[in-house]
Amino acid sequence: MPPEADRPTATPRPEPAFYARPGSRLGDWWSLLHPPYTAWHLSYVVFGAALAPRVDWLNFGLAVVAFLLAVGVSAHALDELNGRPLRTRIDSRTLWVLAAGCLVVAALLGGWVVARGVVAVIPLIPAGVLLAVGYNLEMFGGRLHNDLTFAAAWGGFPLLVGYLAQQPAATLSHAAVAVAGVVAATASAYAQRALSTPARELRRRVSTVSGEVVRADGRVTTLDRAVLLGPLELALRALCWAMPLAAVAVLLTHARS
Repeated sequence: MPPEADRPTATPRPEPAFYARPGSRLGDWWSLLHPPYTAWHLSYVVFGAALAPRVDWLNFGLAVVAFLLAVGVSAHALDELNGRPLRTRIDSRTLWVLAAGCLVVAALLGGWVVARGVVAVIPLIPAGVLLAVGYNLEMFGGRLHNDLTFAAAWGGFPLLVGYLAQQPAATLSHAAVAVAGVVAATASAYAQRALSTPARELRRRVSTVSGEVVRADGRVTTLDRAVLLGPLELALRALCWAMPLAAVAVLLTHARS
């Protein structure tokens, strides 16, 4: 057995996410809403609307607010109920009320879009409810809780809804644009998952990290949690800024026309 001094020691438990702000009621709410990731996923709704030939600004606003409530609030409240991964002190009753209430309002906003003549989103409303509840509560034996479902539900799905809410012209070229957009959004959300999964593992489930990297020129880098987290979260932080800014830039091309 190695001497006690040579054994890796547990490092202080880090915050559960790079955006988490524990220690206060306001910080708990900030952490629950996942602001950087919420903005990222709302960007897909914006991209979807921007892909349409013309933007109906009321339908656009309804779609964005619906996803803000369904993803930014309801899905995150359900996720926190399922094991308290963000370690907030918000009571469970409040989380249930938020999750149910925001999901109902989001569905009603979808109904408003339908009432304005966009019948294409009718099947997407119950599908969105199913994805939000089934994924975050790991229903059906956890069959929906996987990387591909996350990528499709939080990437391709909001882009598709944002696009269809605009009642785009039913032409082959516009359908091809929509399909390409959905695939691209799903792929980028999958990339987010590939970065965030090991980052969450390091922050929430790993107690010690030990090892070293020896380069060909003899230089040695000692591995610790910060060294492993650094490139993962640097990429995530950059993308949390890049995606919303890119979405706004694309949407502004419609505002100027």
